[in-house]
Amino acid sequence: MNALVQLAAEEPQNPPIPPIPELVIGLIAFAIVFGFLAKKLLPNINKVLDERREAIEGGIEKAEAAQIEAQQTLEQYKAQLAEARHEAARLRQEAQEQGAALIAEMRAEGQRQREEIIAAGHAQIEADRRQAAQALRQDVGKLATDLAGKLVGESLEDVARQSRTIDRFLDELETKAASAETGAAR
Repeated sequence: MNALVQLAAEEPQNPPIPPIPELVIGLIAFAIVFGFLAKKLLPNINKVLDERREAIEGGIEKAEAAQIEAQQTLEQYKAQLAEARHEAARLRQEAQEQGAALIAEMRAEGQRQREEIIAAGHAQIEADRRQAAQALRQDVGKLATDLAGKLVGESLEDVARQSRTIDRFLDELETKAASAETGAAR
């Protein structure tokens, strides 16, 4: 132990700088460890870093491609929506036009049917009026013949004579009625 103390006393010691043999051995050991790490570990680290960079870049490219595709899909949907709205507006317009045409057609058909009903009613009224006039003429003629036969005192059973007398009597009545209407109208 004495020898170590003596050695320590003889040489001046500088703690930040190690002795040369330790420095050489440390450098060789560092070079061996650095070489081993450079040969074995550094390629694996670089490989992992490259894979990660490629994955990130690929992910970014995929995200950009997906964003472009999403934008295109959005534009397609917007175009389809605009087209669908346009088609709906066109169909609504067509339906309104068809509805208006159908209403006009139904009104025209109703008007035509109303006119037919009115014409049929007038024809029926005219037919009923004729029938009533004919029945009235026969009844009045029979009554007039009976009355004339009682006044004259002879039978007017002869059909021809009866018919002439009835016609003459009714014509006179119609003439008087027509002149009375003309006088009333003035």
